[in-house]
Parts: sequence; C-alpha cells; structure tokens
Amino acid sequence: MELRVGQGYDVHRLVEGRKLILGGAEIPFEKGLLGHSDADVLCHAIADAILGALALGDIGGHFPDSDPAYQGMSSLELLRRVVERVIPENARIVNVDATVVAQRPRVAPYIPAMRARLAKVLRVSVDRISVKATTTEGLGFEGLGEGISAQAVVLVKLIDS
Repeated sequence: MELRVGQGYDVHRLVEGRKLILGGAEIPFEKGLLGHSDADVLCHAIADAILGALALGDIGGHFPDSDPAYQGMSSLELLRRVVERVIPENARIVNVDATVVAQRPRVAPYIPAMRARLAKVLRVSVDRISVKATTTEGLGFEGLGEGISAQAVVLVKLIDS
C-alpha cells in the first residue's frame, strides 16, 4: 500500500451577474465567481489536490479554459471527470480537508450540502470530507470582497495489485 498527498489551491474574482457556486451548492449572494466553468473554487482546489497526489498536473491541463466544451460547465462535473479519468482501479480517496476563504457571504450554513455533494462525486462517505470556512479579517482580496479562494489537501491510497 502506498499513500499519496496532494494539495490544491484556486481563486476566482467575484463579479455581478453570476451565481455563486461552492462545493456544488448554490449560495444566495449578490455576486458570483468569474470563470470559464461555474468557477467553483472549492471543486477546483480538490481536483488539483487529487491530480497532485497522482502527479498528473493541474485542472487547467486536463480541462483548459480555451476549450469551449467546458464553458459554463458545473465544476462538480469536472471533479467527477477527474475521479473517473485519473484515479486508477487500485486507488481510493481516503479523505479531503478543504478550506474556503471568503469575507462574505457566510459560507458555514451551506457546508453540510457541500460535503454531501462532494462525497457523492468523490465516491466516499461524507465523514471523509471536511469543509471549513474562514475570513481574512478584512485583509487581502478575499477580505476586500474582490474574490474567494479555496485550499484542499487530499490523501489517496494506492493498493498494490
């Protein structure tokens, strides 16, 4: 058995006229994240962490923003494709630990829905998915309300076959 750790980070700008989607959950807010897909920073950070654990690059290399096929796509679907395409038969996600960094909106009430959606896509029980939220006490681009970021760490277990 071999254990692999991957780390992911993503950030997107907040803009008017877009829905705010985090961890696959729609969060009522006057702004949403700008990006080629639905710009779900939490799903993107987790996808990058999985890819990193398997030494397979990053989400942009697998789903380039220059490809119109991904325009407006759900990031949960992108994450599902990462799981289906890159996790070998002899590998399992052990757990995910992720943090969303946003001054506003308040994310905590939506964490149970995020965890449930992520667990389903990642094919693990919800007790293996940790999602936390924090502010930056008004500092930096998150604190000024210009964007939202997310960080994730994933542990992948490879079983000798």
